[in-house]
Amino acid sequence: MKSPILLWIVKLVAVVILVQTLFFKFSGAEESVFIFTKLGIEPYGRIGSGVVELIASILILIPRTTLVGALLGLGTMLGAIFSHLFVLGIEVKNDGGELFTLAIITLLCCAFLIFHNKNKIPDLLRFKI
Repeated sequence: MKSPILLWIVKLVAVVILVQTLFFKFSGAEESVFIFTKLGIEPYGRIGSGVVELIASILILIPRTTLVGALLGLGTMLGAIFSHLFVLGIEVKNDGGELFTLAIITLLCCAFLIFHNKNKIPDLLRFKI
């Protein structure tokens, strides 16, 4: 890809969505507590996923670690999407499917970043001591 502007827009969309949800997870907002209680992993799942999303956000912004951050983000969003599809439902507490939509958008952004950095995947697989 030749456009660094598009790349940064995709990075920022993913990071803004990931960081925006952190406030709700870390503050113990009613909707977050409801979600993770229904999943049976409250409070550790809520706080743990928040920590993973924070780490992914930071890594996505650093060009050298974008691939690792995008992989973390993709994995986290897959978990969120599967939770919506199999446990929570698309709509949670009358949100109109907003959380599900944000998870899909973030997943697509992370997938784009992984595709853009696919040439770095072999470097991740090399074990260095």
